Amino acid sequence: MTSRRWFHPNMSGAEAEKLLLSRGQHGSFLARPSRSCPGGFTLSVRRHDEVTHIKIQNTGDYYDLYGGEKFATLAELVQHYAGQHGGLLRERSGAPVELRHPLGCQDPVSERWYHGHLSGKEAEQLLMEQGRPGTFLVRESQSKPGDLVVSVLTQQSDKADRRPRVTHVMIHFQPDGKYDVGGGEQFDTLTDLVEHYKKNPMVEKSGTVVHLKQPLKATRINAASIESRVQELSRATEASEKAKQGFWEEFEMLQQQECRLLYPRKEGQRLENKPKNRYKNILPFDTTRVTLHDVDDSVPGANYINANYIRSDPEEKPGHGLGKAYIATQGCLQTTVAAFWAMVLQENTRVIVMATREVERGRNKCFRYWPELHGSQEYGRVHICNLAEYQAQGYCVRELQVWRPDQEEPPRTVKHYQYFSWPDHGVPAEPSGVLGFLDEVNRAQSSTPGAGPMVVHCSAGIGRTGTIIVIDILVDLIRRQGLDCDIDVPKTIQLVRRQRSGMVQTEAQYKFVYLALQRYIQGEQLRLPSSQREPREERDYLDVGIGSADPGRNAGPLSSRAPAASPEAPGGEYENLRGLAR
Repeated sequence: MTSRRWFHPNMSGAEAEKLLLSRGQHGSFLARPSRSCPGGFTLSVRRHDEVTHIKIQNTGDYYDLYGGEKFATLAELVQHYAGQHGGLLRERSGAPVELRHPLGCQDPVSERWYHGHLSGKEAEQLLMEQGRPGTFLVRESQSKPGDLVVSVLTQQSDKADRRPRVTHVMIHFQPDGKYDVGGGEQFDTLTDLVEHYKKNPMVEKSGTVVHLKQPLKATRINAASIESRVQELSRATEASEKAKQGFWEEFEMLQQQECRLLYPRKEGQRLENKPKNRYKNILPFDTTRVTLHDVDDSVPGANYINANYIRSDPEEKPGHGLGKAYIATQGCLQTTVAAFWAMVLQENTRVIVMATREVERGRNKCFRYWPELHGSQEYGRVHICNLAEYQAQGYCVRELQVWRPDQEEPPRTVKHYQYFSWPDHGVPAEPSGVLGFLDEVNRAQSSTPGAGPMVVHCSAGIGRTGTIIVIDILVDLIRRQGLDCDIDVPKTIQLVRRQRSGMVQTEAQYKFVYLALQRYIQGEQLRLPSSQREPREERDYLDVGIGSADPGRNAGPLSSRAPAASPEAPGGEYENLRGLAR
């Protein structure tokens, strides 16, 4: 799960039902404090047209569902049952209770310093990389649902050690809706609290002064609210005269982080491989490069191609889970066509996306690596036959047959999509064409079960290629998780840049990602049903079993229980700071 905004700190059962039936779908869920068991919590889950409520016990030592595994935090419990172990949550009758789609809680503020779900460790990394003393952000508490944390970059008070460190201060959300940092003044809103401590710094017992000076602006947004973020970034860009802001400011922050991604690129720098690179300084990272297998090992560099695997979830094993996989590569040179087709065959690629013309503005951008219509040609050991071509709005589709005559495997069909409407060193005038193109491409990809990574290339394989991949990753996330999911454009670009250098090259391409997502989300919002379900009377609590995935058996508590998860290690979250005085 990418978000823990599923926790709603001030919600009744009736309100949960109304929300789930009006905005949710089958498998949507949220967690909320229990009204009947103070200190406990309730999971509310939409199951088709009804809502089920499940009690969560909080003993003070652990969380559980009154049986089954025990967890140190509510987040770990929910993540367990909403993750790969979702099949363990069942009614006593054996009917599954699926936690598929977290229904997000509205942020307590719209301020950019609010970062929502962010761990202590992630907050420290952000502040240390991007901040200076006094830089702060506010985030959800991972250990105390409903509470918040302000994380601040401070300097040690010890004169011998003036290195910056991050201080974490718990913000308590009280039952009456007020906020405080423990034992001090209470505030009606989170903004009032932050503004107060910007003017009145806190002091630790050690003597370190905790100044809230400049906020670290969040880039995470709720997908449904993208319009307001685009308007904010556009206004900042237009109103800015002296210093550039808005889209430029966010993109420039990304560019500054790029210098940290200095992964080795030794293979592309080898003497025998240099002629295979279209541009001498655009080389694949060794860590994620595609290695050709069935090659002559006696030939130096025979396994090299300027291409990288790009995964939307790099931690996920290929072929497992819901993450998407791509291969980002350069436009073919005449000398690299055979390696290109060897890669396509090796990786079982069934869709190729070409985001360039062969010649643009009088310059060669990509060698033509396919035969004429109804023609066939051999490239190295791979035989290609062009069966069909048709023109669509702004692009051409080719149906190619690919096989190796020296092998017994039957020919494979590969769809080749060449997009014409993306100008070199620019972006399309509007994003609808790209979204329609990607929709068609994804239909082709999903029509072949077990298909390998989609190959995407332009000329260098980083600008237009990176922009298309980032848009596709984020659209896929919204399609799977709904408009209540969190999306983060800069973080997604950083994710793909860790796998291939320089992905999304220009500010214009960066802005185009936002505009494409905005257009896609607008279309999804128009498709939402206009009629809203009336809330029903609140359901009774469900008697759940945790265990057997066999619907024919009564599912009881597991006989063997995993050890409870341990709390975060030091360096993650220091929320119980006491020693902070006004």
